[in-house]
Amino acid sequence: MQGTGETQPKAAAYVPTGRTVPTRAQDRASYDRDLVHSILDEGYLCHLGFVRDGAPVVLPTLYGRVGERLYVHGSTGSRPLRMTGQADPGLPVCLTVTHVDGLVLARSAFHHSVNYRSVVVHGVAHQVTDPEERRLALDALVDHVVPGRAADSRPANKKELAATAVIRLDLDEVSAKVRAGGASDEPEDMSLPYWAGVVPLRKGYDAPVAETDLAPGVGLPDYLAAPRPR
Repeated sequence: MQGTGETQPKAAAYVPTGRTVPTRAQDRASYDRDLVHSILDEGYLCHLGFVRDGAPVVLPTLYGRVGERLYVHGSTGSRPLRMTGQADPGLPVCLTVTHVDGLVLARSAFHHSVNYRSVVVHGVAHQVTDPEERRLALDALVDHVVPGRAADSRPANKKELAATAVIRLDLDEVSAKVRAGGASDEPEDMSLPYWAGVVPLRKGYDAPVAETDLAPGVGLPDYLAAPRPR
């Protein structure tokens, strides 16, 4: 997705910070901007973490990316969305997206693992109140699930917009982490009589299932007729 309002090119990598440098497996960390964007764009669900009444809360939710911003939406009665009101300085959050690409089976139980790609974003979320940015954000959320869908559906009406809050989180303090490859067995375990290797995981799509009460003449749209790689 293309961002708006960006007046100068961004650096190829995000700047590491104390919160984005992992304490373990630092060789798996990356701050490459294109890699971060590709991991975010391939996902559907993020986990949004924040502190409520002194206790941690993590919520799974849909998201959308526009340039260097992530958008999350929900009911205006949702606690995190109320906590990011216009009068507030914003809500400190941590947002994560993870893909599991394979199950790594080692000869030892200790070295079992998964191959994965993940992104962690730290920052302060703010509620979006500008009508044009809200429209942009809501279209991005719909198109993130199925590209092209926002233009092929009825936009939210005034009542629906009044019941919907949108928050934004800038991609400033960001890191990716990737594990790929096989098992990391100890040399003394290599001769053990146990199978070791990787069970790859793939994401696919079945044929779309139409509602039984579609209006006459409504066929399958082109953007659903072809395979949809992410």
